[in-house]
Amino acid sequence: MWFVFAAASALCFGLRGILYQWTSRRPINRNLLLFGVYLSGTLIALAVNAAYRQPWTGAVWIGALMGLFSFIANASMYKGYSVGKTSLIAMFTALPPVVVVLLAFGLWGEKLNGWQTAAFLVILAGLMLIRYSNDLSLKNLQGAGWGVLTMLFFGLTDLTSKAATLSGAANLPTLIVMYGAGTALFGASWGMGQVRERRTRALLTASSRETAAAAETRRQGGSGDGNGASQRGGIEIERVFWTPKRTLLWGMAVGISNVCGMMLVLPAFKLGMTGLVSVVIASNVVIVLLYARLVLKEKFSRLETGGLLLALLGIVVIRLAAL
Repeated sequence: MWFVFAAASALCFGLRGILYQWTSRRPINRNLLLFGVYLSGTLIALAVNAAYRQPWTGAVWIGALMGLFSFIANASMYKGYSVGKTSLIAMFTALPPVVVVLLAFGLWGEKLNGWQTAAFLVILAGLMLIRYSNDLSLKNLQGAGWGVLTMLFFGLTDLTSKAATLSGAANLPTLIVMYGAGTALFGASWGMGQVRERRTRALLTASSRETAAAAETRRQGGSGDGNGASQRGGIEIERVFWTPKRTLLWGMAVGISNVCGMMLVLPAFKLGMTGLVSVVIASNVVIVLLYARLVLKEKFSRLETGGLLLALLGIVVIRLAAL
């Protein structure tokens, strides 16, 4: 049964990844968006628990750690999608099981069998091929850095989720604490960003706008680039469209896929082995990769394609070993 929960969770997180990627290309406030994602999760978890009335115990406060790690992981993933290739960031979102398997062995003595060890090595080989692909530019290296943070902290989120189930914490109160912590963190980040933006705006107001406009006119040399002006106009229209209210509401809509995935994660960890559950959930990368290839029309180099295939093969082998 754990496999069903984990696979359904992977579908939810795959949809979340696609929505994050699409949104990251818009002139939108990231922290306000993610504040909406976590606010939505908090409200939904509260509403469901009002019906089921699951007990609140001391163990549910492990959810605060889950919220912290998830905050870092989601912020890193969103930033990675905005600066790097979708396929590269998606690849790192498939690798939290590497972190989970190593730490679960140290914490709880969970061991890999022969097939799982072989798959682990195949995944690492795929990562190395991607790292040294000819297509890897400085921009993609930056994206890879955010991808590594995503991998690490999603892995830690999985481990704390398992710790919550081992301690007997009820699922819904744990999720309420988790999403409440994430809401507070993203809300604080958004608030600090607003303060910085107001200070910057005040400095610009104090300076001579006329001088800045004249300098910009001289820099462009009066080229009258209609295409560039059209692109800038399009961006400005999108900025006007994405008001704070629309951004918050869109974040809350995206948050539905996120909280549904987390509601399935906890019972999966309760019933299954930590590393195996984590790797099945990580297979959500297949959905994002299909989106990148079929919708975004991203091209893969041979080494990159080989690395993706090896890593996906490793995930499949670990999944088959669990059956």
